[in-house]
Amino acid sequence: MNHSLLALTLCALLSGSTVFASDAPRDNFYWLGQINKASDVINTSEGLLTPEEGHAFAKGIDQVLKEGNKKGADRPSNVVAFEPYLIQAAGPEITKIHAGRSSQDMLTTVGIMEQREHLLKTAKALQKVQSDLIRLAEENKDTIIPNYTNGVAAQPNSLAHYLIAYANAYARDSQRLEEYYARLNRSPMGSTVLNGTGWPLDRDRMASYLGFDTIAYNTYDAGQIFPQEAPIETGGITNNIAIHTTSFIEEIMQQYAQPRPWILLKEGNGNTYVSSAMPQKRNPGILNSCRTEASTLLGMSVEAMFRSHNIPAGMADGRLNGRRDILPQATKVLEGMDRILNNLIIDPKRSLEELNLDWTCSQEIADELMKNHGIPFRTGHHFASEIVTYARAHTITPKDFTYQDAKMIYEKIAATDPVLPKVFPMTEEEWQHAKDPTAIVHNRKVKGGPQPSELAKMIQMAKDDVARQDIWITKQENQLKGAENKLNSDFEKLL
Repeated sequence: MNHSLLALTLCALLSGSTVFASDAPRDNFYWLGQINKASDVINTSEGLLTPEEGHAFAKGIDQVLKEGNKKGADRPSNVVAFEPYLIQAAGPEITKIHAGRSSQDMLTTVGIMEQREHLLKTAKALQKVQSDLIRLAEENKDTIIPNYTNGVAAQPNSLAHYLIAYANAYARDSQRLEEYYARLNRSPMGSTVLNGTGWPLDRDRMASYLGFDTIAYNTYDAGQIFPQEAPIETGGITNNIAIHTTSFIEEIMQQYAQPRPWILLKEGNGNTYVSSAMPQKRNPGILNSCRTEASTLLGMSVEAMFRSHNIPAGMADGRLNGRRDILPQATKVLEGMDRILNNLIIDPKRSLEELNLDWTCSQEIADELMKNHGIPFRTGHHFASEIVTYARAHTITPKDFTYQDAKMIYEKIAATDPVLPKVFPMTEEEWQHAKDPTAIVHNRKVKGGPQPSELAKMIQMAKDDVARQDIWITKQENQLKGAENKLNSDFEKLL
């Protein structure tokens, strides 16, 4: 901030003028006030209003805004209700600032300005979730867990690898928000109803004062089509946030069905609650509440879609509206998710024990036979499947399944297979190694796998995503703050 602007801002604060108190609601009334200030400043400097009119109208606008900021005062939320207050403060002449404007372009602009602030809050909440997922991943690089497909234990994996996968998912949600913001942050002001105006309004300067990147160029699109489309795109973005969140929650809920979970919530502080009838139960309250909020978010996105369904462009039913915006609900979901992440208890010994109770190592047996001994994968798969069938029939865990038993089953299969070597080709060391969940995870070879070298890369990539998001959020916030300070400063000069 330069010295002259700083002086103006301090002077305004000290005089109780149009600079808003920090606790003033940033609602429709607030943004309509900003639009009126910008209209007065621009139209005066462009010669559409005389300097005397511009000054008189500024005093009227300032009076209305001061009155509206008083505790318990009326804060009209639409243009038609706002204008009588201006007339009362400065006479009917003040309606000259409405030339070339419409409640349609003004309220569409208000909706966009409200939503972009909601969006930046959602972006910050997404960033916080990603950061905590990364932190948990770094704390659990050596934690080996079962992962599930089709609801059944499938393969051993690193918990860190699993957590970074969710960090990546939320990073894509952040990317979608940023891409949408570029489409959102275009000013409709000057589009009037749909075909512009005969007044030579400076749309670009208005966009700059209100913090927009540019104007929504086609005036029909600006006021009629995009405002109806925007809530649908918002819903698409937030649907992904809801699905990623509930998917993670359900993974934890699977553990709550077990008598000895390897991951659960810290008790107390509202995280869990005791059943009213069953003393042993510690119900996962914050899992349930966050899932409920996510389901509500999905429902709100469907509502937004139906509001715009089967209506002509421009109808108010589906138009972008800050008070109906679903991004605050998305932020609520993400805050719930972040609370979950900060209240998890992870038991690495128990997760490893669970892996050693079931045959998530069976694919590794088939892989090792093919990689080290040239046995076709499907043949090795058949052998491993027979191992599992035998083990389950005799209640034998992988750790207790002996090398001699493996040889016996293999040689029985080889006796009827002319291609297979008749003697079990694996050494006892290879056999024990193939059953070791930690060795399996560390032995992965492909890019993006859970092995330590790749895990370190992915953790750094996730950190880079968060850092880039931080730069983006800061840039947008600074642009909005700078535009607001510039508008308030120029309006002070007009006063």
